[in-house]
Amino acid sequence: MAGKIAIYQVLPRLFGNTNINCIPNSSFETNGCGKFNHFNQEILSRFKDFGYTHIWFTGIIRHASQTAFSQHGIEAQSPLIVKGKAGSPYAIVDYYDVSPDLSNKVDERMKEFEHLIERCHNVGLKVIIDFVPNHVSRAYKSLVKPLGRDDFGEGDKTDYTFHPLNNFYYIPDSKFISPVQNEDDRIESNVNEFSEIPAKATGNDCFTPAPKKDDWYETVKLNYGVDILSGGIEYFNPVPDTWHKMRDILIYWAQKGVDSFRCDMAAMVPLKFWEWVIPQIKSQFGQLMFIAEIYEKNRYEEFINGGFDYLYDKVGLYDTLRALTEGNGDTGEITKCWSSLNGIEDKMLNFLENHDEQRVASDYFASDPFRALPALAVALLLNKAPFLIYFGQELGERGMDSEGYSGLDGRTSIYDYWSVSSIREWIESNNLPEIGRIYKVLIKIAVEESAICYGLKYDLQYASSEPLGSDNRKIYSFIRKSDDSLLLITVNFSSIEKNAVVKIPGAALDYFGLKRQILAKGRDILGEYSDQFSIIPDQSIEIQLDSYGVRVIKFLL
Repeated sequence: MAGKIAIYQVLPRLFGNTNINCIPNSSFETNGCGKFNHFNQEILSRFKDFGYTHIWFTGIIRHASQTAFSQHGIEAQSPLIVKGKAGSPYAIVDYYDVSPDLSNKVDERMKEFEHLIERCHNVGLKVIIDFVPNHVSRAYKSLVKPLGRDDFGEGDKTDYTFHPLNNFYYIPDSKFISPVQNEDDRIESNVNEFSEIPAKATGNDCFTPAPKKDDWYETVKLNYGVDILSGGIEYFNPVPDTWHKMRDILIYWAQKGVDSFRCDMAAMVPLKFWEWVIPQIKSQFGQLMFIAEIYEKNRYEEFINGGFDYLYDKVGLYDTLRALTEGNGDTGEITKCWSSLNGIEDKMLNFLENHDEQRVASDYFASDPFRALPALAVALLLNKAPFLIYFGQELGERGMDSEGYSGLDGRTSIYDYWSVSSIREWIESNNLPEIGRIYKVLIKIAVEESAICYGLKYDLQYASSEPLGSDNRKIYSFIRKSDDSLLLITVNFSSIEKNAVVKIPGAALDYFGLKRQILAKGRDILGEYSDQFSIIPDQSIEIQLDSYGVRVIKFLL
């Protein structure tokens, strides 16, 4: 795909909710809920103007919830198997449906989502939704599946722990016991009925009828033909039924106009499935993109070779940048991080926040969003890889609410009905705070500057470390270069202002094919500095950096 990808991840349930008086652990009726139509042409145009290329709608496919729409045939699921009043977006209850919470007219909910896709495409935004292949809600039952399709588990042989033809794993002669069974303060006696006999294995490969609260107890593991309890023996011939069901689901959503899938916990599903299904989907929908949530670094290359376009870089760049932002380690770790990827760094998805991670502005991370600007610049500009912004991150959202099921943990809840104050204020005023203006400029640089979108990279860390000594441990510099421009990016992970001395080795200019020529009249395209710079091979440049400062100096070629 041409250019730099910038993704905006948003939870529609929270985004459009303007209720300023939400009560923790309260209902859909009390706290309210965002809707598909809150993403109108004007709001989507704001996203496009910010520089985003894709929007990832989280919580679209209908998942287990304690909210009923009985007049439309949609019943609530038991709180014994639902986390929070709104429920987890990753406990799917019907792969062929969308959340009724998000619609104005429940009977027309799918049309409303299809119209949202059209609005996104009209302003030039591509649409990403979650594909959750590893597990489903314990209450899974499709109400709107296409004619002739069986539900998961309909034909399963439930007296087998594993059977190659089953969709689920079972624990014969057992009954599921919820870990919240006896929490009387949360479970009302008239809604706590739920029976699962025999118990199914829980989504995080937990083979016990009584999972713990830390397990994914609200979900059941899907069977892809792997006998997990017998050492992982694979039964892939004939192709397992679950594979066919999942392929049909991907085709269904691609036909709706969805452009990309973020594949939840992709490494918990056999690689052979991805190698089988992705080429089939791409043969029909050539531009469709697959992103894998994966944390096993030793498996990165096989998942890229298996068909994925991009992989989460949580255990690499995210962890490295978080440590630096929190004052730990030195910037040499960035060099070690990207070089350890053995040439696939452009295939990673970089981020500082998503729905799983703590807000950078929270008391649990950086406390102040400005402290994370060096990390943001590195994650955005170091390579050609896509970058993800989580809604409100660009506004300095702190995530310091205790919403109900999700307590005070520095995250924005995915389980509760709630309203996000920073988003509310931005929707109403369209005024960006100072941090938002900086984010917008940086994202624009990332998606518009050819040196970032297509250019080569040269890491100056080794070259600049010797003359600076220990003072350079919090400074990081690198160069990006295209045919028409060269960008010198320097960041300061320190709370102290610095005059960084950055050496540009002649070898860097040789690498770029510039024959060690002198480059003059470089100017900062990020801040308000008026100073100009020249690059002389093997000589140093002194660059003034504010505390947690970022400089992006552009030279025209």
